[in-house]
Amino acid sequence: MENTKKTEKNPNKIPIIAIVGPTASGKTELSIEIAKKFSGEIISVDSMQIYKEFKICTAKPNESQLKAIKHYLIDEISVKDSFSVADYAEKARCCAEEIWQKGKNPIVVGGTGLYLDAFLGDFALETKQANPIIREKLLKRAMNDKGELFLELTQIDPISANKIHPNDLKRTVRALEFYYSFGYSISEQTKRTQCRPSLYKTTFIGLNFKNRGILHDRIEKRVDEMFKQGLIKETENILKGSIGKTASAAIGYKEIIPYLKGEVLLAEAEKSIKKETKAYAKRQITWFKRNKNIHWIYIDEYNSFSQVISEAFKIVKEGGFKLA
Repeated sequence: MENTKKTEKNPNKIPIIAIVGPTASGKTELSIEIAKKFSGEIISVDSMQIYKEFKICTAKPNESQLKAIKHYLIDEISVKDSFSVADYAEKARCCAEEIWQKGKNPIVVGGTGLYLDAFLGDFALETKQANPIIREKLLKRAMNDKGELFLELTQIDPISANKIHPNDLKRTVRALEFYYSFGYSISEQTKRTQCRPSLYKTTFIGLNFKNRGILHDRIEKRVDEMFKQGLIKETENILKGSIGKTASAAIGYKEIIPYLKGEVLLAEAEKSIKKETKAYAKRQITWFKRNKNIHWIYIDEYNSFSQVISEAFKIVKEGGFKLA
């Protein structure tokens, strides 16, 4: 069946289904079912899944899921490549248009809130024009003391600094580059974006748990599974290449690196990954809670995930989408 027609009120807006929420909440499973039922294709909104080199730690859809439904912006670029929020937004918009032109419905799935806002709104397109000379100077300074740059960011843009890990040099430099290029912070740009009309007619579905302990248990099981799949070996291979800087800021890899260097025990590294992932999930929930258009589904209020899927189908139908 053809995709939902653009409404008379919004004749130029492509309708989109967005499935968001914290890590390990079941977004991938739900997105596959919705895509099958409503003739959709999936656009990943995950800042780590987009990199080809990162496999286990990013919890990408498995092979059967990728075969069942076409996915976009997974394994798209190399960690060696320069890539910004604006680059993601541009690519995602092209994907949405491509899916729509094929007669299918774009389904956006993931937990990177900044990328989602950039894609669905009109955020940070000017970052593509940020001054490259400023970036070079910042990177040179980082060679001496990258901690100094992060401290500088906490003073200039404490909101952004609160969302960035102190070891994440790439995002720290990007935030400082933005400020020194345009004279205002990237967090201020986010506020301005919230006042702009969206380019799309979006039906938002959020997955979460009333009992946070259940989510934490799911996170711990996911981390345990990552170790079984070979997280340590994957991290070793990554460090052999020239992509160590990005890996050193990614949850999972950055905790294994000290273990490989003999600085911590494996049990400590595993505990740290679980702790950092739980903290990340909390930040994701905080970010998405600001969006009052999200229809939240609390999974632990249902007896089975099939009931969660049925509830999500109702929300999608109410958004004007028709069954395939």
